[in-house]
Amino acid sequence: MTHLSVEMLAADAAEPITTAGHAQLGIAVLAGIAVIVLLITKFKLHAFLSLIIGSLVLGAVAGAPLDKTVTSFSAGLGTTVAGTGVLIALGAVLGRLLADSGGADQIVDTILAKAGRKAMPWAMVLIAGIVGLPLFFEVGIVLLIPVVLLVAKRGNFSLMRIGIPALAGLSVMHGLIPPHPGPLAAIDAVGANLGVTLALGVVVAIPTAIIAGPVFSRYAARWVDIQPPENLVPERTSDDLAKRPGFGITVATVLLPVVMMLAKALVDIVVDDPGHQVQKVFDVIGSPLIALLTAVIVAMFTLGRAAGFTRDRIAATVEKSLAPIAGVVLIVGAGGGFKQTLVDAGVGQMILDISKGWNISALLLAWLIAVAIRLATGSATVATISAAGLVAPLAAEMTTPHAALLVLAIGSGSLFFSHVNDAGFWLVKEYFGMNVGQTLKTWSVMETLISVVGIVCVLLLSLVL
Repeated sequence: MTHLSVEMLAADAAEPITTAGHAQLGIAVLAGIAVIVLLITKFKLHAFLSLIIGSLVLGAVAGAPLDKTVTSFSAGLGTTVAGTGVLIALGAVLGRLLADSGGADQIVDTILAKAGRKAMPWAMVLIAGIVGLPLFFEVGIVLLIPVVLLVAKRGNFSLMRIGIPALAGLSVMHGLIPPHPGPLAAIDAVGANLGVTLALGVVVAIPTAIIAGPVFSRYAARWVDIQPPENLVPERTSDDLAKRPGFGITVATVLLPVVMMLAKALVDIVVDDPGHQVQKVFDVIGSPLIALLTAVIVAMFTLGRAAGFTRDRIAATVEKSLAPIAGVVLIVGAGGGFKQTLVDAGVGQMILDISKGWNISALLLAWLIAVAIRLATGSATVATISAAGLVAPLAAEMTTPHAALLVLAIGSGSLFFSHVNDAGFWLVKEYFGMNVGQTLKTWSVMETLISVVGIVCVLLLSLVL
């Protein structure tokens, strides 16, 4: 099946809102985003406060009761902080231990010695792709940030030349490759084969990551030439240390949470029985919270003790790690609150109603729906799950490869143009020390490249499969 009517997809949808409601909600979305951008760029108001005010404006223009808007925002903020705030904190502790013990210096020195200057962006996208395979995007960023910042500073690179490839590798994994939650949910919704989707996802991911990473980073570095933010760059402490942990044990410690989460994903695939005792055990072991907590505890010995740190020194290192990321956690949480306000306002239903009557390629339609939901809600996972639910009936008449391509089309669309309503936007902005305009010119354009190159690759594959 190559063409369809969207009316098929809307048959079981909720009661559509009125045309007047469409217009009002559309204006509300634009007003909320415009207020956030204006407050941050023109009035230099802190992003945390700007996101709160923008959410209230969105609710007011949409005609929602103030208490409902506050509830939506609070729920979104709470969910986002609960889901990523603790992970950011644990990742910061691990990053500080990595830096203060000299472990990060060991990694950077080894990478700089082994990879030439021209190969460094390619090395970063490869490392990010491998590390990001089983990780949530936010966890991957937290684990890679110390390495990215140190490589950029030590090698005298533009931060964008090193950072963009790492971000591209992580983002492509997040949007296209199971066992990430979005692709897994889409595979389940459309009944696609996981193995085929994984294989085709890798085929799509490789050229996509290359173009959006090392290739695009050349231009991003020209547009935004910035240095790593001093308050987040780990200092080179190993010069004052009598010893530092070896390269092998340092890499093993950093990859420990990756291995634990990957083990859970493999057990989920092989066992596939939520009631099975082995799967229950690995559900705990492989949860991001437990995996990162375990890595932090292990790092106290493999990194801290290996560098000759006393218990007091380790405790001081942990304490120092938390202060710099407090603002990051609040901003990311507020971004999640704004996203939830958009979702609860009914933006997804509005998009479905507007798209009725279209008659285009199934793969392209799935991509467009995911793009629209992504732009409106800011969440790649929400866009993937929502779009998959809408286009799931199409997969019934598709071949196994085309059903997998449908999942990848949705995943590609879910990454389109991250902006101020995406918690990831604020996470990247804060970690890389950029302003809103710089983040739009680099991170947002990179995400758009991933989305467009991804759907092009999917459509090309559909012609030969």
